Amino acid sequence: MKKSILIFSLLITTMVMAQVKTNDLPFYEIPASPEVYTSQTVAARMIDGLGFRYYWATEGLTEKDLAHKASESGRTSAETIEHLYGLSKFIRNSILSNDKDNNTSELNFIEKRKQTLLNLKKVSNALHNVEEPIKLDETEVPFWNIINGPIADALWHCGQVVMLRRASGNPFNSKVSVFQGKLKE
Repeated sequence: MKKSILIFSLLITTMVMAQVKTNDLPFYEIPASPEVYTSQTVAARMIDGLGFRYYWATEGLTEKDLAHKASESGRTSAETIEHLYGLSKFIRNSILSNDKDNNTSELNFIEKRKQTLLNLKKVSNALHNVEEPIKLDETEVPFWNIINGPIADALWHCGQVVMLRRASGNPFNSKVSVFQGKLKE
């Protein structure tokens, strides 16, 4: 009976994951570079790089991958992704004063992945908007702390997800170029 439930669960997860088209989510590729360098466009590019890495670190994860952890005391990939979602909320809520993610409901992996990407995209869009500048020196948390805190932490954890997925037998897509911000041809 347990085996039947597991197989059914994996089938449903696979079907749902197949329904989310790759290009329906942001950061399949890093957007074009801004034409000007400002503190705001540099911050936007950092978020774009994070979104791209998160997109590909989490693309195609299976239940086996999500349950994998390197040691008894370590986090599973699913727990790391939960933490990444929390970091994306912190980044969004610290920078965007009028557009917060106040969700408190439990999300499944697909919903969490999508919302994490959407949180990062909202921040990126706001930072790319030079018509309505964000005063980075007036964010809820000092922006310097946002860089060395949740942004750097999220990049760190994206690397952990990549390592964990490789260890569980589902390596990172070798066609992804983090340098170019797109798939290699």
